[in-house]
Amino acid sequence: MAQESPKNSAAEIPVTSNGQLEDSHEHSFNRDLKRSLPVGLGLSETKITSHGFDGAKEGVVEAGQFASKGPSASPKSSVISPSSAAASRLAGQGCDLIIPTGGRAQQKSGPVVLADEVKNPAMEKLELVRKWSLNTYKCTRQIISEKLGRGSRTVDLELEAQIDILRDNKKKYENILRLAQTLSTQLFQMVHTQRQLGDAFADLSLKSLELHEEFGYNAETQKLLAKNGETLLGAINFFIASVNTLVNKTIEDTLLTVKQYESARIEYDAYRTDLEELNLGPRDANTLPKIEQSQQLFQVHKEKYDKMRNDVSIKLKFLEENKVKVLHNQLVLFHNAIAAYFAGNQKQLEQTLKQFHIKLKTPGADAPSWLEEQ
Repeated sequence: MAQESPKNSAAEIPVTSNGQLEDSHEHSFNRDLKRSLPVGLGLSETKITSHGFDGAKEGVVEAGQFASKGPSASPKSSVISPSSAAASRLAGQGCDLIIPTGGRAQQKSGPVVLADEVKNPAMEKLELVRKWSLNTYKCTRQIISEKLGRGSRTVDLELEAQIDILRDNKKKYENILRLAQTLSTQLFQMVHTQRQLGDAFADLSLKSLELHEEFGYNAETQKLLAKNGETLLGAINFFIASVNTLVNKTIEDTLLTVKQYESARIEYDAYRTDLEELNLGPRDANTLPKIEQSQQLFQVHKEKYDKMRNDVSIKLKFLEENKVKVLHNQLVLFHNAIAAYFAGNQKQLEQTLKQFHIKLKTPGADAPSWLEEQ
């Protein structure tokens, strides 16, 4: 048997990380591997990949070329690096050995990056429904317990008194508004009748020569009353519009904030009751996390309750100032207009409307003329 060249023998000697020789089994495996390679392909052109048992990582071991400046260095020969010995052991344990057909080793894909877990929209909606159901259950239980006299409720005496006064005043203002609207409707019908009656007197004044003056006086009187009635009607309608804005917009907006405040109060009392019940019970490893979570929820709803109470107090203060200012002007207008109308003081009635910057709509003013339509 011919002896192998020293160069090839050096290429087959495996070296470990501390410079010691591997065992005979690995040495024979490397020699068999060298002999099984095709002609013209060295170990430098091979690539060994190993798949771990978990399958998550891929190890690639490539043998570097043997670098030598001497003339005896062969381009096909290679020296197995210390990492190649580990690759040989992996191959002996069932790892894959990839031998490319071309002159270059094929590169595997880069490391696999696992994407973050995508949140399921259905699970998020389910969680929101669960929280809403739990909150609704607690609030309903609190309301029932308060109506039955079993549960306690938080009461701000000063604020509750102001809210009760506001609701009572709203009912009274709504009653004034209904009566003013009725008066406006009746006055409109009366003015319309007076106008028609004045036109009838004027027509008879032209056709009845013997009663020309009598019909003429009555026609002028009815037309004057109709004109004054329209002026009074304008003042009453302005009064109705202002009171309607105050009652159905300003006060209603404040009462909407009051409803939000009452809802926050119920939630606050519901979570306060839960926390008190947990604190009265035993404290162990199972109840301590529940107590801590209940304390956090109680603090959140307490802050919400305090904020809503502050908002209601501020709105009630501004509402009171606005209400006094608006009603003062509207009551003065209503009084002066009614007094001037029934006193027959047409000049005073017109000055009252000018004082409050009220412009009357003349009949047919809204309809454009036939010249404007062209």
